[in-house]
Amino acid sequence: MNVGSKKRGVAALMLASFLLVASACGNSKNDNAANGSGKELSLTEIEANAKTEGSVVSVGMPDTWANWKDTWADMKTKYGLDHTDTDMSSAEEIAKFEAEKDKPTADIGDVGIAFGPVAVDKGVTQPYKTSYWDEVPEWAKDKDGHWIVGYQGTIAFMTNTKLVQNPPKSWEDLKNGDYKIVVGDVTKAAQAQMAVLAAAIAFGGDEKNIEPGLAFFEDLAKQGRIANVEASLANIEKGEVPVTLLWDFNALNYSDQLGKDQYAVAIPKEGSVVSGYATILNKYAPHPNAAKLTREYILSDEGQINLAKGYARPIRDSVKLPDDVQAKLLPKDEYANAKPVGDYKAWEETSKSIPEQWQNRVLVHIN
Repeated sequence: MNVGSKKRGVAALMLASFLLVASACGNSKNDNAANGSGKELSLTEIEANAKTEGSVVSVGMPDTWANWKDTWADMKTKYGLDHTDTDMSSAEEIAKFEAEKDKPTADIGDVGIAFGPVAVDKGVTQPYKTSYWDEVPEWAKDKDGHWIVGYQGTIAFMTNTKLVQNPPKSWEDLKNGDYKIVVGDVTKAAQAQMAVLAAAIAFGGDEKNIEPGLAFFEDLAKQGRIANVEASLANIEKGEVPVTLLWDFNALNYSDQLGKDQYAVAIPKEGSVVSGYATILNKYAPHPNAAKLTREYILSDEGQINLAKGYARPIRDSVKLPDDVQAKLLPKDEYANAKPVGDYKAWEETSKSIPEQWQNRVLVHIN
C-alpha cells in the first residue's frame, strides 16, 4: 500500500467522523437487479454480462494503494475486463458519481467507511451484497448492500528501535516511556483523531466519551513528550520520530520499506479502534455488472489475499492467507481488544469538539 498515493491518506483516511453506520441485516439474498429491469441476476448471469461489457472503470482505487494492481490484473485474466482508474478522495468520488449521472464514466469507488452513508444519502449508489455477505461484520456493511468494507485498519504504535530500545506494546508502556511521541495533527487529521479515540477506548471510553483519551495525551504533553509534527516516511527515516500512532497498514508499509528490524509495529494491548474502506457501486454505472463482479472478487479469498499483500487486513476472518502474505501482517491475537466505532452519529458530535479540546489541553503544553 503506497501511503502517499491516495489522497485521503492520513487526514481523510477512514473516518471523516460523521454519519451513522448502518447495521447489517442477516439476509444473504443479493440485490442484483439489472439496470432498469427489476430482475435479480444470478452470479453466473452477472459474470456473463460483465464479460460482454468488457471493462470496469474505478475511482480512488489506484494500482499502488492496497495492492489493487493485482486485483485489476486478475479481473483482466479471469474475466477479460480492461481497467482504468482516476485517483481521488472519497468526497470527490461521490461528487463525480452525482455530477456525471447523465453521462456516467465510473463504475466503482473505494471510500472511507464514513463516506458510505454519505453516498447512500446522495442517492448515487446501487446495492449488491455479494455471496460473502454473511461473513462481513455488521459494522462493516450497509444493511441493503450499498457499501461494503473490503479491508480494515486499526490504530497501532510504530517504534524506531534505534531510538527506543523497548518498543511500547501497550498504552501503559507508552505512558511510562521517556521518549517523544508523534500523534499527528489532531485538529485536522482523521487518523490522529482516531488515535485519541483509540486511547479513550483503552481506558474505558468510547465515541461518546473521549475524555480518557484526551486526559492520557494531556498528561504526556505536560511531561513534554508530545512532538507537534507529522509522521512522514521522510522524517521517520531521518530518525525524527521515536514513536508514532498510525493505522496498522500505514505502519506496516513504512516498516517494510525502512526495515522491519528497526521499526516495530504493535496494536496496544488494552484496546484500539478499528475502521475500514468500503466499495460503492455507481447507480449510473456504464458497466454495472462489471462493477458487481469486481466487488464479488474483492470479497473472494483471492481478492482478500490481494489486499493483504498491500498490508490491508481482510474483512473476512475466514480467509486463509499464504504464509508469506500473513507475514506482512500482525498476528490476529494482537487485535483482541480492538473495537469498531459503534455509533457514528455520536462520533460525529464528539469529533467536532476534539480540535478545540486538543488545542486547549494538549497543544498549550507543547513548545
